[in-house]
Amino acid sequence: MKWPRPSGWQCIVYSSFVVALVCIIQSIDEIRFESLFKLDRIPLFLPKTFHHSTNESTARNTPPKTIQIPLNCTSLGNRTRNCPANYYPKNFFQYSQLGGQDDDHQEYQGGGSTCPDYFRWIYEDLQPWKETGITAEMVERAWPASNFRLVIVDGRAYVDRRKKAPQTSDVFTQWGILQLLRRYPGKLPDLDLMFSVADRPVIKSEDYHATTPPPLFRYCGDDDTVNIVFPDWSFWGWAEINIKPWEELLEEIKEEDKRKRWMDKEAYAFWRGNPRTSASRMELMRCNVSHKQDWGAHLYKQDWNKERAEGYKQSNQASQCTHRYKIYVEGIGWSVSEKYILACNSVTLLMKTRYYDFFSRGLMPMHHYWPINDQGDKCRSIKFAVEWGNSHEREAQDIGKAGSDFIREDLKMDYVYDYMFHVLSEYAKLLRYKPTIPERALEICSETFACPRPVGVHKTFMMESMVKSPTDLSPCNMPPPYDALAFQTLLERKANAISQVELWEKKYWENQTNT
Repeated sequence: MKWPRPSGWQCIVYSSFVVALVCIIQSIDEIRFESLFKLDRIPLFLPKTFHHSTNESTARNTPPKTIQIPLNCTSLGNRTRNCPANYYPKNFFQYSQLGGQDDDHQEYQGGGSTCPDYFRWIYEDLQPWKETGITAEMVERAWPASNFRLVIVDGRAYVDRRKKAPQTSDVFTQWGILQLLRRYPGKLPDLDLMFSVADRPVIKSEDYHATTPPPLFRYCGDDDTVNIVFPDWSFWGWAEINIKPWEELLEEIKEEDKRKRWMDKEAYAFWRGNPRTSASRMELMRCNVSHKQDWGAHLYKQDWNKERAEGYKQSNQASQCTHRYKIYVEGIGWSVSEKYILACNSVTLLMKTRYYDFFSRGLMPMHHYWPINDQGDKCRSIKFAVEWGNSHEREAQDIGKAGSDFIREDLKMDYVYDYMFHVLSEYAKLLRYKPTIPERALEICSETFACPRPVGVHKTFMMESMVKSPTDLSPCNMPPPYDALAFQTLLERKANAISQVELWEKKYWENQTNT
């Protein structure tokens, strides 16, 4: 069958249709191609005028896509001292205002949720300046004890370094603060603070009975000193010993822990670390299992130089959840290992501590951990704890689960950033002067830290821990401060739980002697 030959006017129509179709397809391709290479022209957040012109029901049913903030290394050129202009948006649209929620925030509600109870210690840390406020002179007095000064003005960060840290704890602390600014752009108030990365606190309370102490941020405190406690650098990775950023490592620990039930783990206590950092750790090594005595503990010396040479095969925190019990003992000061140990779903045998970090004051003995008496015979205390747990398996599992649940839920990175946000915001409320940029200070941003850094573990950890886009939710709501009665009740409850364990232990060894 032959098709009829089209007439002249039909050829013209058909040809015009084909040409128009080709032009449309080419235009679409050009738009798609150009959009791939001009993402920086797309606004990070929808302007307010857009929302006024958008049907509310449509907006509720169609959540806006989160646009990531990539590193803008090209804007630096050959310079490493200048941050991109208009780096942090001053205002941004929060999807929560429309009542929506994206997939990444289904578990963490933010905004309407109350912060974990340990956030209440922020008020206690700032108590020394509650009546007087914080003056510029007070801040200056903290300079000799600090490693760096941090100033935030109009949402941009500036650092004046006084003394470099032995490793990169100062660098990753500043990196963490920069990620906070990316997470909550335009939300932090102007502030001016001094920060110390030393292992032990130095501003003694007894030296300031007649005057107000200088405010100093640091990773840990004790009952004899004045400190504003802040999350430590290892939440963004400890590059020198290959410990990954907390968000990734916590997921690895959770996955590894699924491989073996608590009942199937070794019925011993486990510890691995450097014993030479404290007398308490050296004494702990005497409790190792030997052919003469079984104290119920498997203890291992960690040689970091050897580990580094062999590729960190024995120091992966995620692979150390193999025992029913794990021991925490302080080193030079407080130790970052506490969160890794508690996360394992094993019973944490926590050696009586002198120092606390920002979250550990929220732990309750005999609920989140088993207390070990550091002043007496450590070996006998560990032996009793293991014997008790192995004969009270259900109760022991409950303690292990409560401790790991605390870490996995109340210490997820959402809450770490919220703690940073609230402690800085509450601190800024106490300032009695307007912060200004110090003459010697340099502006810092994610670009100045990551872009010029050579390829390696430091840069890898930065990229892995970088906040990719602002959150669409507000920080959690601060719980109220403790009143005098509630605070005293809390301290007594902790002390009574520890005393109860010491009494059980004493009776246990008395019975062993009599039999």
